[in-house]
Amino acid sequence: MEAIILAGGLGTRLQGVIGAYPKCMAPVNSKPFLAYIFDYLERQGCTRVVLSLGYKHEVVAEWLNKGSVNIPCSQVIESEPLGTGGGIQLALGAAKDKNVVILNGDTFFDVDLQKMMDFHLKAESKTTLALKQMREFERYGVVNMGANNIILSFEEKKYRATGLINGGVYIVDKEALLAKHLPQKFSFEKKYLERYVAEGNFCGYELDGYFIDIGIPEDYARVKDDFKKMFS
Repeated sequence: MEAIILAGGLGTRLQGVIGAYPKCMAPVNSKPFLAYIFDYLERQGCTRVVLSLGYKHEVVAEWLNKGSVNIPCSQVIESEPLGTGGGIQLALGAAKDKNVVILNGDTFFDVDLQKMMDFHLKAESKTTLALKQMREFERYGVVNMGANNIILSFEEKKYRATGLINGGVYIVDKEALLAKHLPQKFSFEKKYLERYVAEGNFCGYELDGYFIDIGIPEDYARVKDDFKKMFS
């Protein structure tokens, strides 16, 4: 199993808390957040990682050079911000597998990746999204599914009592995405998922695992206690 971690974000809303670190390197109980993602991938049986880096990439490279991870890892570096889609597309160029797991370097969603991969392959999905049921939220858009877990549409962020959100973990058919000949710089969510959802080739995989996005200071503070319990 091969995975791409998107870890090029600035972490603008966290800079008052973590300083000039890239967001994926935000310290959590004396380890960078990225270390927990690697630990999770190792437990899931991941055999190779491609890191898509940008802002302060040398900080991540220095950490890797200390022998901090046990999974073979390569890096691609954005010379300028390429958007989520551009970062994925760049990393897919370095990926070896046809179907690749993609995760965000600032979120943690406890997904059984092998089961998700089995579902993805059986469904012959071009992209499968890990979905999480949320209640009373306005920070995320929602994903609407129909029969056979086919994704029908995406809706913009607004307050909702309940709904399925995109948990930021994907399995992508590399050949299907690259065949769209998308520009070097684009949004994965807007220019790929939303643009091509009507083709009926995207599936949702609903899970109830632990989920957190450390993009705001409140959740970054909460993850420290959560991870103490989960990784003790």
